[in-house]
Amino acid sequence: MPRFVVEADGGSRGNPGPAGYGAVVLDPATGETLAERAEFIGVATNNVAEYKGLIAGLTAARELAPDATVLVRMDSKLVVEQMSGRWKIKHPDMKPLAARAAKILPRAQVTYEWIPRERNKHADRLANEAMDAGKRGEQWEPSRSTAFAAAPPAGPPGDAAKGAAAVRAAMASGGGTGTRAAAAAGTGADTLFGATDATEAPSGDAQARAAEAAAVRAASVVARDTDTLFGAAEAPAEAPAGADGTGPRPAAASDGGHATRTAAGTGTGTGWGPDMGAPATFVLLRHGETALTPQKRFSGSGGTDPELSPAGRRQAAAVAEALAARGTVQAVVSSPLRRCRETAQAVADRLGLPVAVEEGLRETDFGAWEGLTFAEVRERFPDDLQAWLDSPKAAPTGGGESFTAVTRRVSAARDRLLSAHAGRTVLLVTHVTPVKTLVRLALGAPPESLFKMELSAASLSAVAYYADGNASVRLLNDTSHLR
Repeated sequence: MPRFVVEADGGSRGNPGPAGYGAVVLDPATGETLAERAEFIGVATNNVAEYKGLIAGLTAARELAPDATVLVRMDSKLVVEQMSGRWKIKHPDMKPLAARAAKILPRAQVTYEWIPRERNKHADRLANEAMDAGKRGEQWEPSRSTAFAAAPPAGPPGDAAKGAAAVRAAMASGGGTGTRAAAAAGTGADTLFGATDATEAPSGDAQARAAEAAAVRAASVVARDTDTLFGAAEAPAEAPAGADGTGPRPAAASDGGHATRTAAGTGTGTGWGPDMGAPATFVLLRHGETALTPQKRFSGSGGTDPELSPAGRRQAAAVAEALAARGTVQAVVSSPLRRCRETAQAVADRLGLPVAVEEGLRETDFGAWEGLTFAEVRERFPDDLQAWLDSPKAAPTGGGESFTAVTRRVSAARDRLLSAHAGRTVLLVTHVTPVKTLVRLALGAPPESLFKMELSAASLSAVAYYADGNASVRLLNDTSHLR
């Protein structure tokens, strides 16, 4: 069953006054915008505009998939509580609108969540674009909208990756704090590798307050990531009071109800967050080589399921020794495919741990491309290959998986594992696409970034997931244990 997120908003310049609404339908796994709706509705109140935005968003979701489950996110407490059934609807203008919204999709398919206004920027900008168009005597036109570009999403909705988006928001604000946070992000972590062109094809404005809060959140993530690579870093103590005696100043906004602080009075210090305990750290190990690896052939979950080659077994032994020396891995989870299970078992035997299997960690099904080189696929299926390179929604020839489908699967596996292993360090033995997908989501990077990361056989990467929903990439493609 498809899953969507609908974000909706409405506004009135006068209340009542010239009014408009905006709504956006998002893919919860990738954060991709699937549909946008906006309209100038003449003179109306804020609440009427908000309800009409909800109706437009739900209608757009139904047009995409009538059987979809939908999470509606709005900054209108009134609409969220009334549609959730917790508040009575008394105003005569609201009742027909609420009834209309309730009929668009079955009640069991729709849930509602209140979010702060700064997290509803996309829909808010659409509503303002609609009101601006009405002021000009026009209606809103999708081709002229800049809502998405002006308000990039803070990572996929519900995703653990918000830190990178916070840094981008801080940088976009032009504020000093944001610039410092971005600079810290480039140098603060223990080991971070820049993206390179992949050689293995298959691996292949409430503005001031919001910008300040984003910078603080970004800086707090950076600050706590500088001490350790695998396992939990100790959270720093709260910043001391400034020389002027004012003490720490609360940030204007926060994510997920977690307060953040800046250094007193200056707005220039490193951001500090509360102690949220140890993060869950996923150490991501790509399996060792198979006979197909050095030939750079597509080898996914729809092929022959090859075993490790002698070189691959040596790589597995080497990474096992390296992880044993670190001594921080508390659980081992593997893809169901043989090459991963063999790699995982070599490590688990050395660590004295069992191996659990997670189906969601398997490699992409490359369909008819399984066992072929990139050149062979380009020769035989040029149009399908180009479509695959151009869009994450395109699947390989013969019923393979698109990167969008893989992202949904891997995201669901990630969430299950985070729930089962909160605060622990877990080794995930998996494949190129799942590792790159987890890294991409943690960074809030676009799907095309999958083609811009190198990931060697038996390489280690690491991502830490914090209780406030932030994620931090700590390592990418480390092969020092193989030298």
